[in-house]
Amino acid sequence: MAVIAVAGGTGNVGRTLVEAIVATGKHEVKILARKANPELEKKLGASIVVVDYTDVGATTKILEEHNVHTVISAINMMPPPGETPLEFELIRAADASASTKRMISSGWGIPHTESQSSQLGSVPNKLRAAALLKETKDLEYTVVHNGFFLDYWATPAVPSYMTPFTLFIDIPGNAAAIPGSGNTPSAFTHTKDVGKFVAAALDLGKWEPDTFIVGDKVTFNEFVQLAEAAKGTKFNVAYDSVEKLKTGQATELPSQVPAYAFFPKEAYQGMAAVFGLWFENGNFDIPPAGKKTLNQIFPDIKAWTVKDILDTAWKQ
Repeated sequence: MAVIAVAGGTGNVGRTLVEAIVATGKHEVKILARKANPELEKKLGASIVVVDYTDVGATTKILEEHNVHTVISAINMMPPPGETPLEFELIRAADASASTKRMISSGWGIPHTESQSSQLGSVPNKLRAAALLKETKDLEYTVVHNGFFLDYWATPAVPSYMTPFTLFIDIPGNAAAIPGSGNTPSAFTHTKDVGKFVAAALDLGKWEPDTFIVGDKVTFNEFVQLAEAAKGTKFNVAYDSVEKLKTGQATELPSQVPAYAFFPKEAYQGMAAVFGLWFENGNFDIPPAGKKTLNQIFPDIKAWTVKDILDTAWKQ
């Protein structure tokens, strides 16, 4: 039974990973966090270890004291302006720890390239983390790519710790703002399924630098059709051209308006435009040719399809 430490394990993706690994009963799970939370410890069945990531020496000592074999990072890779992700220090601590042999970086999306660095703040940070991992002495590592989280179109009917976020398809508002043609296949995976596959991958004898999970792959046109079928109603569908998206603009959806109180409209549209371009360009069409998915390695784990999720959450 190996000791698995999940950094950011009290948050949305991290908490889901903790629950999935605990559920297997195969490993002892520790949560690395910046503050104690005894009540959450009881709920999750995993102890919380308080760490100061900025102190690499102290974090290294904590990893060794708890005999941590594998570190999984679910740390926010887009911190406030002027700050760097705490994962950078965690990588250095894991590399220095005598007990730590493996690490999963905080990816949870798609592979990125340098050309995307100016488009979204998390991209250069994720690329930097990957570079730091390559420089480690003997730490085996991987980055998990799962496409876009399916949770956003299923809450609250399908439980999730993800914060509600309306993008491209507004099911409550019976509307859609499809990026580009809407004909590019894209990967969508629910966080619960990401957790199951990651828990299974802990037992693999060897990791590749990039790990792929695909819950389902559909185009946005197909996604809208499935949503309309589930709700039994036609949606008001708009298409945003690549030219429009390149200006940082996207069609506003009804359910986005209330979010402007804490996520300004300009920032919301800018993010929608960036992701829209990535979807249309095929960046979410993973895995690349010749790469296996964890779905193929673990065929007994059945992931939610887009139809499953939409029918469960919205079927009339």
